[in-house]
Amino acid sequence: MPSLYRVALPLLASLALAIPATADEDEPTGNGLRLSLPAEQLMAIDPFAREPVGEETLSLEEAVARALEGNRGLRAERLQTAIAGTFEAQERAVFDPELFAEVEVSRDQSVRLLEEAEEDTDEVTSTQRFGEAGVRQSLPTGTDLSLSVRSQRASSSRVDQTQFSSRAGLTLTQALLRGGRIESNLVRLQQAGLDVEATEYEVRAFVEQLITDVETAYWDLVLAGEQIEIFEEALAVASQQLDETQRRIDAGDRPETEAVSARAEVALRRQGLIDARSERARAQDTLARLLQGDGGLWDTRLLTSSEPALDRYEIEPLDTYVALARDHRADLNETRLRVQRDELEVIRTRNGLLPRLDFFVTLGQSGYADSFGRTFRDTQGDGYDLAAGLRFEMPIGNRAAEAEHTRARLTRQQIAETLANLEQLAIEDVRSVWFDAARVREQIRAQEETIELQEELLRVEQTRFRVGAGTALAVAQAQRDLLESRLRLTETVVRFRQLSTELLNASGTLLLHRGIDAPGSERVDLRM
Repeated sequence: MPSLYRVALPLLASLALAIPATADEDEPTGNGLRLSLPAEQLMAIDPFAREPVGEETLSLEEAVARALEGNRGLRAERLQTAIAGTFEAQERAVFDPELFAEVEVSRDQSVRLLEEAEEDTDEVTSTQRFGEAGVRQSLPTGTDLSLSVRSQRASSSRVDQTQFSSRAGLTLTQALLRGGRIESNLVRLQQAGLDVEATEYEVRAFVEQLITDVETAYWDLVLAGEQIEIFEEALAVASQQLDETQRRIDAGDRPETEAVSARAEVALRRQGLIDARSERARAQDTLARLLQGDGGLWDTRLLTSSEPALDRYEIEPLDTYVALARDHRADLNETRLRVQRDELEVIRTRNGLLPRLDFFVTLGQSGYADSFGRTFRDTQGDGYDLAAGLRFEMPIGNRAAEAEHTRARLTRQQIAETLANLEQLAIEDVRSVWFDAARVREQIRAQEETIELQEELLRVEQTRFRVGAGTALAVAQAQRDLLESRLRLTETVVRFRQLSTELLNASGTLLLHRGIDAPGSERVDLRM
């Protein structure tokens, strides 16, 4: 904008010198050029104005609270933790007891040739009904337990009596090598738990970025509003200066060329006002999108109540923010959890290199009777069975397990390098934002002094113009310099507030400073 002023003003002045003077400056003719509009019309023109359905005044804290409550992106992100929790429940269910049951009915009919009479046959029909029910469970120790009860009813056409048999049995299988260690059997469950914890840090990072975006948009809206006020005030001053210049021209105290610079200044002020109103419209839409959940804020005029100016513009030392970032940055803690997850994967795949050697034992008691109930009370004979043994299994070459273990070790090394690189990027991010904040803080002090001097310079030029010692161009230049300085100071103050938020976000302490309680505030320590 400053460069536009310096280019446009001489251009318009040279254009005016080439235009023949007309009898009436306010009436356009075929040879004249009208460069001015009534000031009240310039002030009233707002191409970005629309009829609002209502107005709502928000402080910065209220805007943040609205975003945390209604932002659509945050609602979707919060579901990620619940989704990850379902995988943890699924892995925990591997060790849940399981009921099983089976019922079977079979019928067999056979015809046999009798030995005594080769032409005679004997037709035999047998029917069997079988039922079994029990419970089995896998334990983290690598033990599989199964307890079952089964009953069988058998009848035959050759025997009038129906026979019942029952058996209660216990089966235990214990892995001795592969799958025989608790730490390897719990890997999947622990990884699922780490995934849930990692999503909490993801949500925390999303919330911190959302608050940063909301506060940035809020201060952009404040900046646009103050810029509109500055340009409206500057436009009124420029219009007043144009009127005074025109009166002096009409009185013969000034040449007609003096009006050109004043009219150019009015035109430039109007251009700046249009741009400021456009920026406010965009800033309001950005803030509305971040706040609304049901889309009802697009046509509501949002007003701000928080002031960007501070009594003291201070930031903590750089080393403080760097140390906080190492402990509290959500992306670093999330990556540390990924490192732990890959460590567990190495443990699991290392156990997979072992051959499978299982010990099993089966113990049961059987009963036989002519009714189902008596099979458990009146047993015929001992009716015990016992079996024990070992089961071995080993793929030749075991290449699949070795490849999986190698991949796990390489992935662990990769994520460790990623973490180291991410820590360096985080430090660079903190340092970059801190340097910007420190620079802007010093600029605020310098610009405040500049404005005081330029206000005095403008008063001097206005006084010289009134007494006939100065020119309208010098007054316009002083007005323009003061306007630019006021705009720069407003932008710098707002930028300091935004950089303060960005600095807290970069150090991972934004939620702590805002008093917002959310999971993921603790540092994750690597367990090697």
